[in-house]
Amino acid sequence: MHSRRKREIRIQADSFREKCKISRYGIIDLFKECDRLGYKLLRYPLGEAADLGFALLKDDDVIIFINTSIRLSREIFTLAHEIGHVILHINGEKSFIDNNSTIAGSNVDEKEQEANYFAACLLMPSEVVERFIDLELPDFEENGLSGMDIARMMSEFNVSYDVALNRLESLGKIDINQKTRLQTERTEKRVGNLLRSIGGNARLNAAGNEIVIPYEYIDYVIYNYNHNAVPRETLEKVLDYYQLTIEDISDRLVDFPSEDDDLDDLIGGLED
Repeated sequence: MHSRRKREIRIQADSFREKCKISRYGIIDLFKECDRLGYKLLRYPLGEAADLGFALLKDDDVIIFINTSIRLSREIFTLAHEIGHVILHINGEKSFIDNNSTIAGSNVDEKEQEANYFAACLLMPSEVVERFIDLELPDFEENGLSGMDIARMMSEFNVSYDVALNRLESLGKIDINQKTRLQTERTEKRVGNLLRSIGGNARLNAAGNEIVIPYEYIDYVIYNYNHNAVPRETLEKVLDYYQLTIEDISDRLVDFPSEDDDLDDLIGGLED
């Protein structure tokens, strides 16, 4: 990626970050920021082997889906990655679907690299990382970093251990040997233990399995039901999340026979 393009992406990431509520160092709740800024965010546990997330443009709505079966820290980075696609690429293409290969693979294409760089700049801006090291790690120059230091960064920036290491390496704060040592320490001590030892946010290392569906999604469900794309059971399941029943929306329905299907299949129906 050319330096000029990197600069453009940093500007876009900084612009988005300025609209967010920030703690001392990190974005407090990126999920809430999406809702506040008008994105339609869906969070649903599809399983660890499923896609991590996708972003698509449907009519005038930007829709982002995130698989909540993955660790919360990974989910946050995936969301930042999808926001990158929305800001950098969505006008040229209607949708982006991401999995482990597109986000963390060794041979990702240019747009995936750009979305990853946007996410890193959004979650851990270079100047904020510098400030964290200066204020929170006074022995950095003399002693380097420990696994507990990385755990502190995880909690402050709401990122994973690996994202923190990759960002520090890209900023020239650690070299490959130091990164390998810290990866070994992570393996030996385990991330959850490191987080607990510093009183950090242990939830970052566990899957949230959250189900969050925006109210406007009811319109998509009703549309798919009326076009015989999903069964009545799926419609009822989604309505139950909103504490609604079929009777509450009966005036908007065309009745079709029920078929076997579930909400997991419905997620894909958004692209129809």
